[in-house]
Amino acid sequence: MTAERGDEPHVVRLLGAYVLGALAARETGRVAQHLQRCDGCAAAYVEVADAECLLSLLDVEDLLE
Repeated sequence: MTAERGDEPHVVRLLGAYVLGALAARETGRVAQHLQRCDGCAAAYVEVADAECLLSLLDVEDLLE
């Protein structure tokens, strides 16, 4: 599951939008396919997904403190 040099570019910059469901369908598919083959991007995805879940637990008041 590792992307070798010469494969498509890594998708780390798209992960925030991917987690939030803000990518177009074509980009979503490209990111999903890449995550299946690239350990580095998959690890970054887990971190971004965890952060998004934690942020959803906060209230607006928590963010203003």
